[in-house]
Amino acid sequence: MEGGGGGGGLGTMRAVLAILQWWGFNVTVIITNKWIFQKLDFKFPLTVSCVHFICSSIGAYIAIHVLKAKPLIQVEPEDRWRRIFPMSFVFCMNIVLGNISLRYIPVSFMQTIKSFTPATTVILQWLVWSKHFEWRIWASLVPIVGGILLTSMTELSFNMFGFCAAMVGCLATSTKTILAESLLHGYKFDSINTVYYMAPFATMILALPAMLLEGGGVIDWFYTHDSIVSALVIILGSGVLAFCLNFSIFYVIHSTTAVTFNVAGNLKVAVAVLVSWLIFRNPISPMNAIGCAITLVGCTFYGYVRHLISQQQAAAPGSPRTNSPRSRVEMLPLVGEKQDKV
Repeated sequence: MEGGGGGGGLGTMRAVLAILQWWGFNVTVIITNKWIFQKLDFKFPLTVSCVHFICSSIGAYIAIHVLKAKPLIQVEPEDRWRRIFPMSFVFCMNIVLGNISLRYIPVSFMQTIKSFTPATTVILQWLVWSKHFEWRIWASLVPIVGGILLTSMTELSFNMFGFCAAMVGCLATSTKTILAESLLHGYKFDSINTVYYMAPFATMILALPAMLLEGGGVIDWFYTHDSIVSALVIILGSGVLAFCLNFSIFYVIHSTTAVTFNVAGNLKVAVAVLVSWLIFRNPISPMNAIGCAITLVGCTFYGYVRHLISQQQAAAPGSPRTNSPRSRVEMLPLVGEKQDKV
């Protein structure tokens, strides 16, 4: 909670620092990955993702067993395959699709599409899991959908493959969130323990496809690229930064309120878009910028509506929410107000 512990001023300063370091790691990871694909001509998203998973596995082990940053959450051996492995597969697809989209479309467009995740989460729960939500949830999705449509229609560097990868990535993120509610029931994972258990599985899942599909290209790149040492440092550095991002998420979640986290998350997208434009100078039309802004405002409004509904439900604990079909309308989408976004 903000302001907790050493007084309001100290709590606010802690929250601000947590948000800034979260922004810093997030933007740096995105820009570094785009730099790898575009400037280093290392066009192998599966290999980059595999490097990230390996570095995250090592980093999580060090954070838990050496630094003692978080206690290890014990998971039964059978649950590792029955629960963790399916989650790891979706987690792997989420990261890989994000990197694939980043290879083909600008950072600004990719980040805007990722903001579509709240809508895909609600729609998936409605279509597949037959859950129903009250009209305020649906109304809050209108600016998100409208902003995405406007951005896509006016994107000057539009690439259909990259667009589809980003959209399927949104579905993977939503699926991971929804499955976590059932598969990880009984386990209260933080971002560090999530990486500790899922990153090794993700490495195992991705290693063979990366070698088969990209191995030859990576070897050719290795022998033909200039300044190979500095390039490898950047690629490995992106993996280290990817783990640091997860660590920073753990810090910011425990230093801010749900509302602050939601607003900061949407402002983070705006910062990433601005920084990427300053570095890569990808063309952005005025209507494209307006579409991006509408999407981010819509995401903030959606978060506010969710928070408002959750507060109203908390104020009436005696009201039935699961005993009748009508009560299903009271349900909130399974998008945690302070979700660990790995």
